Amino acid sequence: MPLKRTLLLIAPPALTIGIFMLIPMFIAVAYSFMTANPYGGVQYPLTFDGYIQFLFQRDFDDSLIFSADYIIIILRSLYLAVATTMICLILGLPVAWYIVCQSAERRRVLLFFVTLPFWINTLIRTYCWILILRDEGVANIFLRDMGLISQPLPLLYNDGSILLGLVYTFLPFMVLPIYSILERLDPRLVEAAYDLYASRWAMFRRVIWPLARPGAYVGATLVFAPALGSFLAPDLLGGGKKLLIGSLIQMQFTSSRNWPFGAALSTVITIVILLALMLQTRKTRQKEARP
Repeated sequence: MPLKRTLLLIAPPALTIGIFMLIPMFIAVAYSFMTANPYGGVQYPLTFDGYIQFLFQRDFDDSLIFSADYIIIILRSLYLAVATTMICLILGLPVAWYIVCQSAERRRVLLFFVTLPFWINTLIRTYCWILILRDEGVANIFLRDMGLISQPLPLLYNDGSILLGLVYTFLPFMVLPIYSILERLDPRLVEAAYDLYASRWAMFRRVIWPLARPGAYVGATLVFAPALGSFLAPDLLGGGKKLLIGSLIQMQFTSSRNWPFGAALSTVITIVILLALMLQTRKTRQKEARP
């Protein structure tokens, strides 16, 4: 009877993971080894062209020519995803600590403001940044009225605007996990650190950060994974001039009609994220095993 009860309990999540995660992943892997149909979709025969296209392009005589265009896009995507994660950590940790230090009533209010962006469509929020950063947007008008500039600054359609949009979108995913860890912090630990004449930096380094580290690891995962595959912010705030992996995948399944290459890109992103998760889990276990 206990075994049947256990199987009944794990059946719903197992089916959910299998239907909505594993099956789509297997389909993407299968598509990545097929041939692109000129009218969209895939067809036989099986081929490695989806992966070869990462480094090579076919010339008119069907010979392979090395091309670093997609490698540059992948490296740019990794750079922006890592930068987004680091900035979210730098901003999210003090924000989470500030919320923890407030009274219960103020915590509820501050958490409401942290989660408020989730109530608004991401597309609308991203368009708002376009209104702020464009040449005749709020930021340039303010700087011009203050006499700081005479010509509009190029605040839009560059890596900086994409990074800003990514940080704005994913910052709550860093704040909430860290807050959930620090919320259980015993205030007596902080008092004891001050009683032992610890400076604020020493208290943060020896008390706050070791306790907040698990939440930071979770937040980093929740930020890095979607930031690496994001395509909305690069498309709108980058203006299509700065392609990232997410934008490239979306393009392969729509205008380019190269489904195998899009599936290969999706497979590579999935592998990179899984390797990052495995590395993080391994480091966490090693630290927990230390005496």
